[in-house]
Amino acid sequence: MHPLDKFRYCPVCGSSHFEVNNFKSKKCSDCGFTYYANPCSATAAFILNERGELLVVRRAKEPAKGTLDLPGGFCDMDETVEEGMRREIKEETGLDVTEMEYLFSSPNVYQYSGMGIHTLDMDFLVHVRLNSIETVTAADDAAEALWLPLNQVNPADFGLTSIRNAVVRFLAQRNMP
Repeated sequence: MHPLDKFRYCPVCGSSHFEVNNFKSKKCSDCGFTYYANPCSATAAFILNERGELLVVRRAKEPAKGTLDLPGGFCDMDETVEEGMRREIKEETGLDVTEMEYLFSSPNVYQYSGMGIHTLDMDFLVHVRLNSIETVTAADDAAEALWLPLNQVNPADFGLTSIRNAVVRFLAQRNMP
């Protein structure tokens, strides 16, 4: 189902003449309002410590509750991607990070409340010092936080397709099996 199929009425005037304009938009033939279904910004962090371990979290909520995930999430309005990444890391792990390196992005469809939310996931590399390990506390969307040696990271343990694909790509870039 296309995300625009959920919108039957014009959000401006309430008209039922809210019709497909093109693949990514609907237009109201009564008031002229056009709505575009653009992707939401989302982030994920590959947080490595000096031992070469990756910080992963266990999802506390659906979708994919109980599976592994990377710290991250949706960016808020009026927030840069970098600010959103820092906020999500702080919310889910308690870590305050300053330096991040952009790695790559990928399109995704995040299933939420019966609707496919199209996102553009932006993945970052974050390095932390070993003394930061003691400050990691799972919170918010994370039920648990774990440090895993890179050679023990199994992409199949990650429940969200986009994160699993990002983990595969990340490990391939580091020549990990």
